[in-house]
Amino acid sequence: MSENHSLNILVIGSGGREHALVQACLQSPLAGKVIAAPGNGGMASEVECFNTAVEDVPGIVQLAQAESIGLVIVGPEVPLSLGLVDALQAAGIPAYGPCQAGAQLESSKAFCKDFFARHNIPTAAYANFTEVAPALEYLESHPAPIVIKASGLAAGKGVIMAETQEEAIAAVKDMLEGGAFGQSGAEIVIEETLYGEEASIHAIVSGDNFVCLPPSQDHKRVGEGDTGLNTGGMGAYTPTSKVNAALQAQIEEMVIRPTLEGFKKDGIDFRGTLYAGLMLTEAGPKVLEYNVRFGDPETQVLLPMVADDLVPVLLASAKGEALPQQLAFHPGAAIVVVLAAGGYPGSYAKGEVIRFPESLPPRTSIVHAGTKRSDDGTITTNGGRVLGVSAQAPSLEEAKDLAYTVCDQIHFDSKYLRRDIGHRELNRGSN
Repeated sequence: MSENHSLNILVIGSGGREHALVQACLQSPLAGKVIAAPGNGGMASEVECFNTAVEDVPGIVQLAQAESIGLVIVGPEVPLSLGLVDALQAAGIPAYGPCQAGAQLESSKAFCKDFFARHNIPTAAYANFTEVAPALEYLESHPAPIVIKASGLAAGKGVIMAETQEEAIAAVKDMLEGGAFGQSGAEIVIEETLYGEEASIHAIVSGDNFVCLPPSQDHKRVGEGDTGLNTGGMGAYTPTSKVNAALQAQIEEMVIRPTLEGFKKDGIDFRGTLYAGLMLTEAGPKVLEYNVRFGDPETQVLLPMVADDLVPVLLASAKGEALPQQLAFHPGAAIVVVLAAGGYPGSYAKGEVIRFPESLPPRTSIVHAGTKRSDDGTITTNGGRVLGVSAQAPSLEEAKDLAYTVCDQIHFDSKYLRRDIGHRELNRGSN
């Protein structure tokens, strides 16, 4: 390829996932210039950041053209659902991520569940509603515990696990009558509660081709022991022993392949990340939901585990070309611990100065999520999830110790973290 060492890359987004993607791009021999929009405090310390909002589709296309970008990597779901990839492709710029039609798998839970039904993909029993009366009628014949979801994008917060009938009825009314999630809750999905352990499978897809990253497990609840409110994720680890080689093969056969065949039947040329959130039930793996971009914080543990250069793989996907049969991974395990602002996922303070350690141990990294960098280089808090501290080691236990050592050397006033990331896997080891 004549473009060796000169592929200019633009990463779209401002979170931990995007900082991890920027770091992976900077390590690639293929990369020329790497830039981000809008970026965050950590990215601004490593690459040039442009103040273009993720929703500004024409602005992003203009930026990519002005900066001679050869690959745009789209981090978050919102620009995908707005058709950013379609607009970039129309301008002749390769973009990693699905087209608007493929992004519906995440932007509409109702579309996603109907897709599962159409293509026989294992999932929880469900029904979709836009009106209160039929929804309440359905609850009478399908009593709690039950799950009520806003169909649209709600930043990981539009899911109510109703333990009682009263909670279920209140959730339905809040979403459909009270506008609890605005337009995102104008249609809701009611589905059975599945029991088991969750696991995440990330596949990089290019049409019929896919290659999987190691299985991971996220920690959604804000409190230790998986208690409290749902968040965007307080930490993650990979791999999880719950997904052994046989189960991985079963997931690829029962879930990933039928999904790619379903896209084909529906006339969708899917490229980008397919991220299956699975419940490992006694009856086998079932899909809770699909996301169409890398998970955050999972990206912060998955990318450090990839031994191959990821950039050519993402570029091949963006262009709809064949992917490698498999990727090489480092042995051992990786963990990420999220440092949040006290009060998250509710209201929290911003603008606190962050003090960092002078140096980091090998195989650890600090990924910025909600941070801002001022002209004098001071980094302050600017979001609910502020930083992610990731570490990689021969065992999860060692990775955990490394990560928490670094966590304890970072200071800002309202710093909050869970001390039990990876607890399920670590407890399995000692049984």
